[in-house]
Amino acid sequence: MDGKNYETQIFEKQNLDKEKFKSVLEVVYKALEDKGYNPIDQIIGYILSGDPTYITSHNNARSIIQDIERDELLGELLKSYLMK
Repeated sequence: MDGKNYETQIFEKQNLDKEKFKSVLEVVYKALEDKGYNPIDQIIGYILSGDPTYITSHNNARSIIQDIERDELLGELLKSYLMK
């Protein structure tokens, strides 16, 4: 090996209030739907790129979703998917 230390890094995040998470996603989803966008595609684009312009500013959705870190958003979505 090249002498570099390749230890596994530990990622720690704060616990997200489940009700806040649900509320934010509902507002963002509805705002995107109201404007004629495919909410799932737009939210995925935002999570993958970090570009807030994937989210409409309608009903303050862009600002609201930025209150949650993208890694927290992805983590909660993954947990929700795996728990079902």
